[in-house]
Amino acid sequence: MKKLLSAISSIFLVMCFLVLTETKTKSADDKLTLIIASNQTSVENPYHFGLLKFKEVAEKISNGKLEVICHDGTLGENESELVEKLSMGAAQLVVVSPGFMTAVGVPEVDMLSLLYLFDGFEHWEKALDGEFGIAMRDTILNKTGNNFRIVGYWSAGVRDYYGKKPVKTVADMKGLTIRTQTSGVVSDFWKQTGAIPTQVAWGELYQALEQGVVDSAENDYTNFMLKGHHKTANGKYTSETHHDFTTRLFLIDGNYYNSLTAEQKAWIDEASKAATAEERKVTYAMMDDSKATVKAEGGIITEFKDVDVAGFKAIALPIQDNFAEKNNMKQYLEMVRKAK
Repeated sequence: MKKLLSAISSIFLVMCFLVLTETKTKSADDKLTLIIASNQTSVENPYHFGLLKFKEVAEKISNGKLEVICHDGTLGENESELVEKLSMGAAQLVVVSPGFMTAVGVPEVDMLSLLYLFDGFEHWEKALDGEFGIAMRDTILNKTGNNFRIVGYWSAGVRDYYGKKPVKTVADMKGLTIRTQTSGVVSDFWKQTGAIPTQVAWGELYQALEQGVVDSAENDYTNFMLKGHHKTANGKYTSETHHDFTTRLFLIDGNYYNSLTAEQKAWIDEASKAATAEERKVTYAMMDDSKATVKAEGGIITEFKDVDVAGFKAIALPIQDNFAEKNNMKQYLEMVRKAK
């Protein structure tokens, strides 16, 4: 956590410098090289297909005036590293979870981390592609001084519990250590279930589960399957809590974006739209296949219908209401709820 906060502090200082520094406007004749990255190393991950689609479309419609270089985890497996590189100009577009922004003055973004906020991917798409998604994009852009511009809402599937024992009720969580995201609202939720939230870097989680450093974790089938977490001693049992239909941000530095010509912006906008559609399509398609792989490789699954989801939601809904009240976001929460 200290390393994460230190990295975020560095990012904030860099952002301040960039805001105070005049950005040179690009010429229509400039050839642009865009470095785009995610933190996932597997080329089977949906992020990889999204990045490749961006490259394909951007280079085609620009007639080669845009060169796109894709990085799968090679710029860093920790999202804080990607954010730092974006802020320093070492990458132009990155895929990250939204929680990091709470440390740079955007507490509103934690709304995207609220558990049981969405009932399914149809609901998720209606909300993020509608007025709620537009409002969140504008809020982030304004509150970060134009440093983070959302060009697409991606997903990392629907997150479930997995650990050393099956979980069917809230009571089953009591005393378990669980690796979670850094978001405060996520930690609050798991604490209220009786679990003990802890932080482990994604690249170190396999070892932590294998060696018993943590009792459990939570993620979607595809991501934890590709890392083999279900094969570890403390990752064998999956319970389909479906607590988070996830949102990931496809980001560009807003100041860099504003330095481009109208034509260059249009290329990026069109490529981002195509990349977002591709990433979602692959994410949805892989969920059942990934679940089947987990089961075939010895993972033991408690199906959604056998989990007391109502008990978990009873904890989540007051957290949603309290968050909206505290951050003056009641209208945002209403946007989400009426999108069902």
